[in-house]
Amino acid sequence: MIANTDLHLHSKYSKGTSKFMSIDNIVKYGKLKGLDIIGTGDCLNPKWLDEIKNHLDDNLVLTTEIEDKHRVHHLIILPNLAQTNDLINYLSSHSKNIGYEGRPNVSLDGKEIMDIVKELGGLIGPAHVFTPWTSLYKTYNSVYDCYGKKPDYIELGLSADTDMADMVEELRDIPFLSNSDAHSFYPHRMGREFNQMEISNVGDIEHNFEEIRNAIKNNKIVANYGLDPNLGKYHTTACTKCYLRYDIEDAIKFKFKCRECGGTIKKGVLERSKELSKDKKVIHPDFRPPYHRIIPLAEIISFSIGKGVNTKSVQTLYDNYLHNFKNEIEILIKSDIGALKAIHETVGQTVEKFRNNTINIYPGGGGEYGYISKTPVKIKKYEQKTTLENWMAQNQ
Repeated sequence: MIANTDLHLHSKYSKGTSKFMSIDNIVKYGKLKGLDIIGTGDCLNPKWLDEIKNHLDDNLVLTTEIEDKHRVHHLIILPNLAQTNDLINYLSSHSKNIGYEGRPNVSLDGKEIMDIVKELGGLIGPAHVFTPWTSLYKTYNSVYDCYGKKPDYIELGLSADTDMADMVEELRDIPFLSNSDAHSFYPHRMGREFNQMEISNVGDIEHNFEEIRNAIKNNKIVANYGLDPNLGKYHTTACTKCYLRYDIEDAIKFKFKCRECGGTIKKGVLERSKELSKDKKVIHPDFRPPYHRIIPLAEIISFSIGKGVNTKSVQTLYDNYLHNFKNEIEILIKSDIGALKAIHETVGQTVEKFRNNTINIYPGGGGEYGYISKTPVKIKKYEQKTTLENWMAQNQ
């Protein structure tokens, strides 16, 4: 079977996460989304692990994200509860917050973390590998500088896609994962990015790990589905305070300090992937699956009817679509456009535009999400003023 898998999300015990992010809600809303296997997230947290133990036969697999001593984030997938407890016990002497934080900080580097994870039979790779805050390529110029050897996978993150990652030569023989990194169970968060994997069937937590490992190790990831990277918060180079976009040459010249508000400019994921590329080419290996750009149905409805994504009118129309179709993923990628238009003409048209890659997007940057637009929008971008304009501005 082809399984839809989202392997990176968080529990209510992680900072900045919804208090309603319970295992019950993850399982319930994951099924409505159309996910066949879902990462538990935060499995090193003792309280969260107790909740997981009540759902061992659900469509879950044990996962966690941790931050190392260099502020690099790692996505870990574990075989079973015994290995999870072993990892908790090992890391407890290297972490001050593993007992209460969902995403713990540990005083180890990537190589040390990889060694223990591999000893326990788990899988490991960098989370959101290009993100300009807490990622591998924020700290290092090579995955080998971090781990000393090839990781099991790299996670693309919301601001990157397969084309961008395959510009980097050292990544061309590594599997790519696309996951939501969701902090709530809302339909525009969980499953907003997912992987399609060829597996035999869905089972309990231990079985699901074996299926995931087999798919990753044997090139059975058949597709990556994710946001258009322009919609990610860090796609372009921009100020983190006023979100003014910058050409990288100007950002470097101004030492990454915004000329408008004095805020910090963060290098965009697009620019970082180009910087890491030596041959400046997108070369996909034979095993690389296609990357399909999608957007959550709730956001499509919100855009189409001009209402906020969390409003009752959007939720009512969303429920109507789920009542008439199998699940959200089926609606986004497979359902007949005519049938979608029959429920709401504009929503169906928007889905069609996304499938045809003909929609307008204002690119994200500096921590501000990109957004879809009915018409092309001029990017708010730093532009060098002429000498006369500078003089006039200073003497007004």
